Amino acid sequence: MKLWGGRFETGPAELFEQFSESLSFDQRMFEADVVGSRAFASALERVGVLSAEERSSIHEAFDRMLEKGADPAYFDGADDEDIHTFVIRKLEEEAGDVAGKIHTGRSRNEQVSTDFRLWIKKEIRAVQGRLTQVMESLLECGLRAPDALLPGYTHLRRAQGVLWPHYCLAYFEMFARDWERFEDAYRRADVLPLGSGALAGSGFPFDREAIARDLGFSKISANSLDVTADRDFGLDFLYAASTAALHVSRIAEDWILYSSEEFGFLDLGDEVTTGSSLMPQKRNPDSLELVRGKTGRVIGSLNALMVIVKGLPLAYNRDMQEDKPPVFDAADTINGVLDVLALTIDTATLRPAATEKAADDSWTSATALAEFLARSGVPFHRAHQVVGGLVLESVKQGKKPADWTLAQLQEIAPEFNAEAAELLGARRALSNHTPPGGTAPERVAEATEAARGRLVEMRAGR
Repeated sequence: MKLWGGRFETGPAELFEQFSESLSFDQRMFEADVVGSRAFASALERVGVLSAEERSSIHEAFDRMLEKGADPAYFDGADDEDIHTFVIRKLEEEAGDVAGKIHTGRSRNEQVSTDFRLWIKKEIRAVQGRLTQVMESLLECGLRAPDALLPGYTHLRRAQGVLWPHYCLAYFEMFARDWERFEDAYRRADVLPLGSGALAGSGFPFDREAIARDLGFSKISANSLDVTADRDFGLDFLYAASTAALHVSRIAEDWILYSSEEFGFLDLGDEVTTGSSLMPQKRNPDSLELVRGKTGRVIGSLNALMVIVKGLPLAYNRDMQEDKPPVFDAADTINGVLDVLALTIDTATLRPAATEKAADDSWTSATALAEFLARSGVPFHRAHQVVGGLVLESVKQGKKPADWTLAQLQEIAPEFNAEAAELLGARRALSNHTPPGGTAPERVAEATEAARGRLVEMRAGR
């Protein structure tokens, strides 16, 4: 069936019908369309288009449709133009002629925006749930080795020692901001379009605030042209998903390196690794490589929707039918990526001896040593040169930090004393980073507890 046709002498060509159909992908908005139409039936009763008996009949029909729609076979053989015409056809089968009134005063332009917003709001909550799981996995991963020391890197060169939980908390913070970005996206999607008509507003005196309450929207749209013609709420979702995917890709890259023989910092679980069809010894980090690769799909979806809406004149244009595939694909991808990442974190095993050796064997304590000299009254430029000279001499002699005695240090520079010599150890240097946000053990313990509290708030806030 079609929701239009009186203006036309003939129907569209079969080729064009096949080209323009959207049921193949927008059927996943079935629940949103039925829920939105159910609320619209109540609005029609309030303005006198439907009697109480008719509204009740339609509601009961929609309830049956929701139950039947849980079975994918419900859509078998459907050749409707889109999910909206499918729902109305099924409503006619369930409720009879009264179904013909359900589209009174309503345009598909406002309907699709409503459906899409309902769907995205639900999907955002699903993604946020997975983000909190990843954050919890990171906290637990840090607590499995709370005292482990590893080298932190800049330019992929060993820089300063950090505690393992401090490292895990760094990614916790990234994913926490991703959660907040999705919360912002939810807020902007949480606007009711129904009652806006095709572009100019409805010709019926609908109580839009009542419809918003029925559908769980916090507010109604302020401009009918805007709400039927823009998809920036979809872009908000895609931007949040893209940023989350970027963060996933970063930790994936870290752990691909850390689990290699060259680093040897951690082992990935059998649950998330694969072997080689030729080389028996291989244990490949496929899970991390796949989530890193799928980042491109999510970013591509953002780019696709930006190009679709770029330059569209007001108001609705059929181009906007193509808004949903990139959002659907990105949602599926980011949800899958977060599930696999959580599993990867949960099944990984750190090698603390290897990480501490790497921190101790390199000059990750050099900055703490220079800052100690500066606190002792040595101008920092001089302190920097002194420690730099010590590192250079170590390279020439093939010495590690622990190889130096106090007497040898004082031959390099008289400013060195016994306390400075203690700072040659990477673990001792941790205590140099005491301001909030640093990697001193007491700060990391406080940050871990604070993060756990924030995680509880995120889950409660949803």
